[in-house]
Formats: sequence, structure tokens, C-alpha cells
Amino acid sequence: MQAWQVHENGEPSEVMRLQDVERPTPGDGQVLLKVRAANINFPDVLMCRGHYQVRPPLPFTPGVEICGETEDGRRVIANPVLPHGGLAEYAVADAAALLPAPDALDDAETAALHIGYQTGWFGLHRRAALQAGETLLVHAAAGGVGSAAVQLGKAAGATVIGVVGGADKAAVAREQGCDVVIDRRTEDVVAAVKEATGGRGADVIYDPVGGEAYTQSTKVVAFEGRIVVVGFASGTIPSPALNHALVKNYSILGLHWGLYATKNPKLILDCHQQLTELAAKGAIKPLVSERVPLSEAAAAVQRVGDGVTTGRVTVVPTGAAA
Repeated sequence: MQAWQVHENGEPSEVMRLQDVERPTPGDGQVLLKVRAANINFPDVLMCRGHYQVRPPLPFTPGVEICGETEDGRRVIANPVLPHGGLAEYAVADAAALLPAPDALDDAETAALHIGYQTGWFGLHRRAALQAGETLLVHAAAGGVGSAAVQLGKAAGATVIGVVGGADKAAVAREQGCDVVIDRRTEDVVAAVKEATGGRGADVIYDPVGGEAYTQSTKVVAFEGRIVVVGFASGTIPSPALNHALVKNYSILGLHWGLYATKNPKLILDCHQQLTELAAKGAIKPLVSERVPLSEAAAAVQRVGDGVTTGRVTVVPTGAAA
């Protein structure tokens, strides 16, 4: 079969190689899945660079989120077990962790439903307890993680403010349902949020960016507001001033979604059921901006790493070779 492999750490476009390899052999409790679609996530970029908290042994195949097909023909959502990731024609996953693919979504949309939407649901609902009528501010609102949070926020009845970088991304954020869109390249984010909220600020802030975005969040969070920290796509990890959180009376909430798989896996199943129902109603639909063949996966991972994509970029293998 064909699979992309990383033999040394570096930029994805430089270290990913498409090679002919043997199909992976499932271990105890694992299954072999034919990859129908593989969604590219920022952790794939970080793993190529050697900067992620999980460092699979070299060589490894990136791809942590797929829509796969079981031997009996079922469509499933899976997180491949590294080093046999999803940017290949076949991948290996834990049988107990497979989730049924929603009938309402195609393969590419299904591959993009899991990590970003689960993270969004846990962050907004379990951690921040977002309520209907509250104001939600989403950084990087046109990206894969941000657009999921925007859709989930609207489905929850919140007013959603999206922060983006550039006119093209602003248009995407509006299409995803943002009530207010702020282009950080041409507008003062803090002033614009205060104007949009009548000076009150945002009740919940969803931050997958870190760096300057986090600093802006602390300036516009409302009384008893909640800042949900889900990642550091900017590459800069902020150092919160806890005295500021005390004086303004807001909460800083960390979210490491992957921990639920070991700490409370039932919650992941419950969340997936709710996401499936929302998809069936048309309340959420993953924004797949690009569907690329397996041969173009390295370039696609690089684009995600460079921050020039909107929504999700999904790799769709044309078929599984022997």
C-alpha cells in the first residue's frame, strides 16, 4: 500500500515521503481500516516538526483522524494508532474506540467531525457551560477548530463573534454563522469586541491560538467570563497573570480533550451522539475547504502548518492498493 512517512523531523513538505510499504498488522484489540478520508489536524504538523507532546517513533505516518471502512463494510470514525497514521491507504485503530459515521455526512465531512467538534463541545459545554443568550468569542474562527466552535456556539443559542486574519477568512466566518466578524489585520480586536458588546465583553472565549490572542481575550472577557484554552497555533504559550483573573473575576479553563479517552471515555460516546443528532438536523456541518488526493498530502499538511487554509483540508485516497 502507499503511505506517507516521516523519517526525520522538520517541515512537512520537506520530511514527508510517499512510499510503498506493507499494510500494518493490527495488535490485540485493534482493527485494520481502509482509509476513506483523512482529516489534517495541526498536531500532524507539530509531529512532523517534533514539537508535539506525542512523539511517535521514526519513521511514522501522520494522520490522527479518519473516516475508515471496516472489513465488513461499516463506515466509522477513528483515531489511528501511531505510527500507522491515516495519511495512507490503510491504518490501524483500537476497536473499542471506533465511532459510527453519521449518515448525514460524507466521508470527508465525517473525517472532520471528530477531534475539532469534540474539543469544541467539551470546551463550550462541559468546561465553560455556555448558555443560550451569552456571547461567545472565537479566535481563528475560519479555521477547522474555530469553525466547529462557531457552529456549536450558534447551535447552543449564543451570539458569536469571530476573529480572523484577512478578508477571505472573514467571508468564511460569516458563512459559518458568526454574528460579528473582526479582521485582526485591519481592526483593533479589543476595541471592536467592546463596541460589539456595548462594553460588556464576551462571556466565553474560545482560544486555539494563544500568544497575542490570549492577551486580547483577557482584555475583553466579561464579568464571570470564561476563557477556554485549547491550543497554541501561534506558537507562543502565554503566561497568565493570575492577579488579573482575580481582579476581573474571570476563569481560565484548560482543555485537553484526549484525556477523556482514558479518564471518562463514556463522555466521548455521549458527545458523539449529540454531534450526530446536530448533524442530522443540519445544525453543524464540517467545513471541508479542500479535498486532495493522497499524492498531495504533504503539501496540504504544510499549508495547514503555514496557517493559509480555512476550514478543514481532507485527504481522500482514490483506493487501497495491495
